[in-house]
Amino acid sequence: MLNFNFSSEQKMLRDLAHDFAENEIKPVAEHYDTSEEYPWPVIKKAQEYGLFSVNVPEEYGGPGMSLLEEVILTEELAWGCSGIETALMLNSLAALPIKIAGNEEQKKKYLGMMAEGTMGAYCVTEPGAGSDVAAIKLSAERKGDKYVLNGNKIWITNGPVADIFVVFARTNKEDRYGGLSAFIVERDWGVTTGKPLPKMGQHAAWTSEVFFEDVEVPVENRLGPEGMGFLIAMKVFDSSRPAVSAAAVGVARRAFEEATAYAKTRIAFGKPIIAKQAVGFKLADMAINIEAGRLLAQKAAWLLDNGHRNTTLAAYAKAFCADMTMKVTTEAVQVFGGYGYSREYPVEKLMRDAKIFQLYEGTSEIQRHIIAREISKS
Repeated sequence: MLNFNFSSEQKMLRDLAHDFAENEIKPVAEHYDTSEEYPWPVIKKAQEYGLFSVNVPEEYGGPGMSLLEEVILTEELAWGCSGIETALMLNSLAALPIKIAGNEEQKKKYLGMMAEGTMGAYCVTEPGAGSDVAAIKLSAERKGDKYVLNGNKIWITNGPVADIFVVFARTNKEDRYGGLSAFIVERDWGVTTGKPLPKMGQHAAWTSEVFFEDVEVPVENRLGPEGMGFLIAMKVFDSSRPAVSAAAVGVARRAFEEATAYAKTRIAFGKPIIAKQAVGFKLADMAINIEAGRLLAQKAAWLLDNGHRNTTLAAYAKAFCADMTMKVTTEAVQVFGGYGYSREYPVEKLMRDAKIFQLYEGTSEIQRHIIAREISKS
């Protein structure tokens, strides 16, 4: 039976997340955007609320949220500030490959550590391997009971603050797809990181280069069999893209609400500008697209939670929501007019924050490539 109603538990989660965003994130969003400090106080508060490492199962100390619940949560947190939300939710991303391919010992140790507050990072992207995951060059050479990692990653969110890195590296130079493997690597084993890289938006979420120079990793810290790294990464995307799509919806919703409130009070030609068709239609289109994006993200999450392949729907959601939030935030700036271009008003930040959704977790172009590939198979 088709049912669009949230359960009572899901409603409670949504309300809790919104209250947290309203009271703990929104008031400090401008500060962290301007100062570019890492939002440690918000992270600590989220841990107290149980809004941290949310997809870690209960048996390892986490809340054990489903993907749909994570999608509901993420929209609300990103409504407050998507930069803080990204920093806060990175542990959930780092936990995914461990949940997907980890053995019981790995899950108990590392998911337990992240549930307790240890920060994680997810290391895929390299200077020459972004959209093309199979182009990874960071090497992992097996020597006895250890792998020796050499190379570097870039644009790794939470890199400067993480103590656990889930790293994708090349174990076979001759096999493009089957030559990748995944590892859990602890910072103390010799991992170093660069300073936070300057970015257009999401300033509260630190990204950096991560360097591996003769870093020795025990064989028992490999995730799954050797050569399974590419498949693990693709499975991670099926879970991460719906959540990222929901974050884009949260940013768009905030921009829509700010633009609507402004349009009701801004007087031009003797009337509030919301009474003008040019503005009213912009707001109408925003509302339509936000609702459509939310439904796509939630359906993609529901499919995976219920044991269905969601690769195509996850790509639908990611492509649509990323492009949608860029358009909605741009239109919100337009509704504000000259004030929208000023950093004194919130829509300027929202527009800067929105752009990254078209880039990370697979660009909008890559999502269309995935969709076209899936269409060709049908």
